[in-house]
Amino acid sequence: MFPEAKYQRCTVHFYRNVFSVTPRSKVKLVDKMLKAIHAQESKKAIREKAKTVVEELRSMKLKKAAKKVEDGIEETLTYCDFPSEHWTRIRTNNVIERLNREIRRRTRVVGSFPDGNSALMSVCARLRHIAGTQWGNKKYINM
Repeated sequence: MFPEAKYQRCTVHFYRNVFSVTPRSKVKLVDKMLKAIHAQESKKAIREKAKTVVEELRSMKLKKAAKKVEDGIEETLTYCDFPSEHWTRIRTNNVIERLNREIRRRTRVVGSFPDGNSALMSVCARLRHIAGTQWGNKKYINM
């Protein structure tokens, strides 16, 4: 639908995918290494740090984790193409997930709707409420 839109993979989900192939005893260490990648100040520095982390993971005999980092790191760097003031807001998709969780929670309470329009009206009412209160009172991204 939007061919020019950029894709940003959520860094938290990226970390979880790497942890899925990491032994439990080394998850904390790998977590610090991954966070160090995204703590860099430029896209070039992030790529260099990612190469270093991949080499460290290979030296720790975590080849699957190294492969996941190597293959997926570029998908997590789209936020670097935007001004640095916006990085913290667009690095993850937590806002969308929180909204989806709220809608799912409210629709499960009702259980079954008489028809599709009543479900749509319920969801739209919640979206209007959130837009009018939480998102309407503060700037999400200061353009």
